[in-house]
Amino acid sequence: MKKPYYSLKDYFAKKYNKKIHKITIDAGFTCPTRDGTKGRDGCLYCDARGSGNGSFNRGMSVADQVKQARKYLRERHNAEKFFLYYQAFTNTYADAGRLKAVYDEGLGCDEGDIAGLIIGTRPDCVDEEKIRLIAGYHPGYEVWIEYGLQSIHQRTLDLIQRGHGKEDYSRAVRMTECFPVNMTTHIIVGLPHETHNKIMETIRFILKTGGVRSLKIHSLYIPLGSKLAELYQKERFKLMTRDEYIRTAADILEVLPPDIIISRLTGETSRAELLAPEWVLDKQGVIRGITEELRRRGSWQGKHSG
Repeated sequence: MKKPYYSLKDYFAKKYNKKIHKITIDAGFTCPTRDGTKGRDGCLYCDARGSGNGSFNRGMSVADQVKQARKYLRERHNAEKFFLYYQAFTNTYADAGRLKAVYDEGLGCDEGDIAGLIIGTRPDCVDEEKIRLIAGYHPGYEVWIEYGLQSIHQRTLDLIQRGHGKEDYSRAVRMTECFPVNMTTHIIVGLPHETHNKIMETIRFILKTGGVRSLKIHSLYIPLGSKLAELYQKERFKLMTRDEYIRTAADILEVLPPDIIISRLTGETSRAELLAPEWVLDKQGVIRGITEELRRRGSWQGKHSG
């Protein structure tokens, strides 16, 4: 049965008619909230690897990461084509010369099976020169840039130590719209002290700003050893229950236009790295719950106006 939302897997299948997988890359970048520019501790929820796999610190070059992942994904998942996903930390946080060298190193491993690039970054870490560089890989490759917005509410952004505001996001989107680059916006649902209304305000702001082709919805979880874990152990702020998250994700999907791709529906981590809540460990169960909730409502993405 067809899913009641437009998934990234559906998009890839329709466009390429091949089995597509991402190759996640840790290129050794950092972030302005870690190097002293805007802070030292990073975002409150971020782990020591910056959401990456730690490959760079283990001495693996970008090319080595691509080759190793390609072999594994071909053998284990019968992958036919790949997107290089520069994921760890902030992947535009360097001068254009270094960025080009890093992106070129990954694409230099192309054996006719790399379909495109996905660059994960922050909206305050791009400028026209960097976006022009990324756009320059098109039309040879499909190019995406992923902006971590998380929330539009400044109180929340300050609490989680993001170091940017919603105006930075608006500026980045307007700039990127001038180039052949697809945009994904990343939000976190369940941030401390955010109400349902505040979450939906973030969604409405994203839709009003425009430009977004894809949305990543990430459930908040608390990594062991993070600054967020310290705050939680001190304050015991309320975490979303599984059912609350499922209902909220369904509410979001209902107001999205049908052509917006859903690149993620929940968070994902391992038991060894998780403090709370335990329900995030059942990723597929949560996704099934969201799908069942939408079907129970008789809802499909974009069916309702909000």
